[in-house]
Amino acid sequence: MAHTVYLSLGTNLGDRQANLEAALEILSSEMRLIAESPIYQTAPWGYEDQPDFLNQVVHAETELSPRQLLIFVKSVEKQVGREPSFRYGPRKIDVDILFYEEWVVQEDDLTIPHPRLHERAFVLVPLADLTPEFCHPKLKRKVAEMLDDVDATGVKRLRSSDQ
Repeated sequence: MAHTVYLSLGTNLGDRQANLEAALEILSSEMRLIAESPIYQTAPWGYEDQPDFLNQVVHAETELSPRQLLIFVKSVEKQVGREPSFRYGPRKIDVDILFYEEWVVQEDDLTIPHPRLHERAFVLVPLADLTPEFCHPKLKRKVAEMLDDVDATGVKRLRSSDQ
């Protein structure tokens, strides 16, 4: 049975556009990509002394369980070239599971929905492009409502020629 998921992709090292494209290609090997948000350039979050990020959200369907999906997205990061770094540090690619259906999963190394998505404009802006009415299963708030609560002024949509 296919499950609906939303994934966030971010990159700020190397050829950022190529990193997103490589991640999408690998993701498509284990899931059906339904929609991709526009790409946004954003200032770093958490640790500011690093290059700007390109961020995107993907809507997909997968047969993978939440645990299998976590293992898969970590392998995608490794294949694209992510290397161990410090928390919120620069990276070639970051793939986060935002939502898996309306499921709530709380394990030591896996939390779904993503625990900080409601605080991050760089996630909420592209997520709202794809599913503004989706209701967060724990917070009981729509994506568009959560977006209204964050400062999104630093999230700049790229035109195709800018990417």
